[in-house]
Amino acid sequence: MITLDQAADAAIATFQSLRSLSGEVEAAARVVGECLIGGGKLLVCGNGGSAADAADFTTEFTCRFVRDRRPFPAINLTACGSFLTATGNDYSFDEVFARQVRAFGKPEDVLVAISTSGNSRNVIAALKAAREVGVTSIALLGKSGGEARALAGIELIVPGTETARIQEAHKFLLHVICQMAEEGWLLKS
Repeated sequence: MITLDQAADAAIATFQSLRSLSGEVEAAARVVGECLIGGGKLLVCGNGGSAADAADFTTEFTCRFVRDRRPFPAINLTACGSFLTATGNDYSFDEVFARQVRAFGKPEDVLVAISTSGNSRNVIAALKAAREVGVTSIALLGKSGGEARALAGIELIVPGTETARIQEAHKFLLHVICQMAEEGWLLKS
């Protein structure tokens, strides 16, 4: 059985590893900020806990993160149960995000795709669809990046093998991107 100290040590080690992503995080925040002030929208997807992170991330832009400011368009591609189940039934679950990227995505938009393993077939399909329609993409991945590695314009790959620690790091990175985008671009618009 793991102890709290062991879990904390593992989390601290994972968070320390994020320092190597500084340039990529700044690039992601710039892309997000410029997209939103330029009239584009965010499309965000993930499965399970990453779906919850997608919901939180989009809410930070349509509501607010820290400071009061105007709302910005951010669409949680995991939100519509009827669409997800119809697409899963009529096509396959692999297509639930890609079809929405093709439906809603424009070249001025940004897809943020989240997968702790990097091997989620529907996330991979969404990244490929983004490329097809000219949508800029940011991928938050874990471990080695999995099959999704090299499919996004900006990759934030959290090293490690524990899904929980990777997911905690993804949540942190998403909040940092929110704060950087809000302070750097959104509050000035």
